[in-house]
Amino acid sequence: MSRPVAQAPPARRLVAGGGVRRRKIANRLVEGSWLVASGGAVAVLAVVTISVLLKGIPALNLDLLTKTQEVFGQSGGGIEHALIGTLILIGLATTFALPVGVLAAIYVSELADRRVAHAIRLALDVLNGLPSIVIGIFVFTLIVVGRGQSGWAGAIALAIVMLPLVARATQEVLALVPKQLREASLALGVSRWRTIVSVVLPTTLSGILTGTSLAIARAAGETAPLLFTSTLFATQSVTTDPGKALASIPVVIFEYSEAPDRSLNDQAWAAAFLLIAFVLVTSLLSRALLARTRRRLEGR
Repeated sequence: MSRPVAQAPPARRLVAGGGVRRRKIANRLVEGSWLVASGGAVAVLAVVTISVLLKGIPALNLDLLTKTQEVFGQSGGGIEHALIGTLILIGLATTFALPVGVLAAIYVSELADRRVAHAIRLALDVLNGLPSIVIGIFVFTLIVVGRGQSGWAGAIALAIVMLPLVARATQEVLALVPKQLREASLALGVSRWRTIVSVVLPTTLSGILTGTSLAIARAAGETAPLLFTSTLFATQSVTTDPGKALASIPVVIFEYSEAPDRSLNDQAWAAAFLLIAFVLVTSLLSRALLARTRRRLEGR
């Protein structure tokens, strides 16, 4: 006699309870708050950029970059002297800060004892948090007093501002390099310093450039250190000698914005827009380089 086949119990449909629905609602509310906050931050940047652009449009022309302001009350003119001075200051500051920052990051990440590395990281963080005006006063007391303002003093002040940014960014990229690369090189009998120079550094080159570009964007907008070291007594003519006081775009913006001449006010707004555009492009480029470095080091 055959036994009756047992039927499977009917499938039960899972229905979200009250607790699940509340968690979903809370999750959507939190995600919405994040979206609103992010949109607000982007909106602030857009409002600032557009408002500066609209006020600087009357002076945005080729003369702004190819002429200087010679005579008070004369229409036209430009900020060529400040543009060239800024390029010289940033170039010299990068020359000073980049090797020191990279070497410091290599020592902390690859060679230093844990306690020493922690102390150096703390010092770099404190240096990064110092107000730039304090750095300007320090360089003023150390170099400018008795010698006068110069491009060298301004570059040293900007290099101090850039140094912790370059060092910390390089440390973060060095931490992403797989240990297997170092171990494989050492296993082949390669010395430690040769491993760092030939294996580790080429892998992190784009990340180092990322930190450098972020540091350049930070230094390009600094005003306070240059007031004490390089730009306050600069002339309106084009000067390329770093032994003399060099004009800079941030200080020119500060001076022109308070000038009684309307054309100088327009040039201040135009120069501010150029500075914002430079910082924005540099930041986007650095983010792209950093994302590329992360993908390559993580093998994606």
